[in-house]
Amino acid sequence: MLMAANTVLLIYLCAALLPAILLLYYVYKQDKVEKEPPQLLGRMLLAGIFAAFLAIVLETLGELILYGGVQQVNVPVSSELLTAVFAFAVVGAAEEGAKLLFLKLYSWKRPEFNYHFDAVVYAVFVSLGFAMFENLKYVGSYGLGVALPRALLAIPGHMSFAVLMGIFYGRAKYCEVQGKSGKGWNLFLAWFVPTLLHGAYDTCAMISTTYTSYIFLAIIAVIYIIIFFLVRKEAREDYRLA
Repeated sequence: MLMAANTVLLIYLCAALLPAILLLYYVYKQDKVEKEPPQLLGRMLLAGIFAAFLAIVLETLGELILYGGVQQVNVPVSSELLTAVFAFAVVGAAEEGAKLLFLKLYSWKRPEFNYHFDAVVYAVFVSLGFAMFENLKYVGSYGLGVALPRALLAIPGHMSFAVLMGIFYGRAKYCEVQGKSGKGWNLFLAWFVPTLLHGAYDTCAMISTTYTSYIFLAIIAVIYIIIFFLVRKEAREDYRLA
């Protein structure tokens, strides 16, 4: 009986964690100039878990403010528009903001952060640490039926947001190290660009009409083609920050 329970638990853990682990390994292997120490990458995963907890708080508050505000002003708003606002201004903004906050707290002043591609690696590890925690919660709550669609859609989605975040985050660090202007602007873009993609992704997933389903498939195409191209390109064109 105990062995059967342990087997089921192992299956659930693999279903929830393995897709993210494979993507983490893929990005780690692309870092060919100077590998990041495992203990630092472990800290990035932990930062992602902390970011997930913060995002839960922010999304709960954001949902209360958004829907409570709509009820207070008593202005008719279409459900699709409200869903889009929620996806962009609450879910996307909160989750990407939480990831960026903990990414910066855990990596900005680290001496190992000395190449541009390091920023992409750190951002991906934070984001997929976030995704692994989120996946455990979903698989634990809804069963193995959600594991495959999340492995094919949600996990690569989090990675794609992270790659974009990491590119701008690395540019911000370069601006600071080189004494150039642009640090603040690139940090803003490190949050804003992933938030836009995340919001578009969630809007299409939440509304689920024929029209939004086509857009959703287009976003997935971007994730699978352009993002993986960007990872290889950024790794190939890596440069020292100082």
